[in-house]
Amino acid sequence: MAAGKAGGLKRYHDLNGWLFIAPSILLISIFLVYPILRSLYLSFFSGKGMMMKFAGFGNVVRLSNDPVFLQALTNTITFFVVQVPIMIVLALLLAAVLNNDRLKFIGFFRTAIFLPCVASLVAYSVLFKSMFSVDGVVNQALMALHLTDAPIGWLTEPFWAKVLVILAITWRWTGYNMIFYLAALQNIDRSIYEAARIDGVPAWARFVYITVPMLKPVILFTTIISTIGTIQLFDEVYNLTEGRGSPANATLTLSLYIYNLTFRFMPNFGYAATISYVIVIMVALFSFLQFYAARDRS
Repeated sequence: MAAGKAGGLKRYHDLNGWLFIAPSILLISIFLVYPILRSLYLSFFSGKGMMMKFAGFGNVVRLSNDPVFLQALTNTITFFVVQVPIMIVLALLLAAVLNNDRLKFIGFFRTAIFLPCVASLVAYSVLFKSMFSVDGVVNQALMALHLTDAPIGWLTEPFWAKVLVILAITWRWTGYNMIFYLAALQNIDRSIYEAARIDGVPAWARFVYITVPMLKPVILFTTIISTIGTIQLFDEVYNLTEGRGSPANATLTLSLYIYNLTFRFMPNFGYAATISYVIVIMVALFSFLQFYAARDRS
């Protein structure tokens, strides 16, 4: 009798547990699992709506023959290779500086650096386009300092357009990574630094051989989330170039190309779904390489 009552009580608790997590499972299934399966299904078709035709692996073959895709892939990798190291190193250095409690107005500086990542995306895009226009404040300052003789075409020249996108991402997301480093730095035992200082270890050596190794898990985390965000780069490019990836596709990213294939320029849902899996593969590959590089070799 007691065993039967215990079994009934266990089933009751199990049922309550399943009922508790059922809404989450339902939402995950609707907004995550179904879109993944649906996009995989669409990747074997070409066209849109009632005009879709089975293409098999035709979309995969088309990737290597599509110059726009190859340009978007090159741009995405370029932004990843250049942007992620800049953002990680800059965030770490800023956190190290702002971890000094003796610094005056430290709260103001921390807030000012973090503020862009919570600012309105539209507002910051309008601000950047205004600052870096032909007659904007940046060009005026550069010419006033005699660093350039003519205004730079930040939005009209391919090289400078890439630089502008990198500046926009750095300005917006460096503060986000900095917060993680600040939290980690404040949890490091100060006695370790004190012992190293007494032993005559210079400040730069303490930073390189004590701070950086102890921040290794946080560095790995911020590198991976920065990698994912950069490979999926969309918002900054869309707002700065009005969705065109201009000039001459110089700033076109894979995510923006997927958007254009889905909602603009002769939509092709199947081909767009195929490109989305290129992003998935890139994220998985680069994340694996980062985990492998950061593994404990001891």
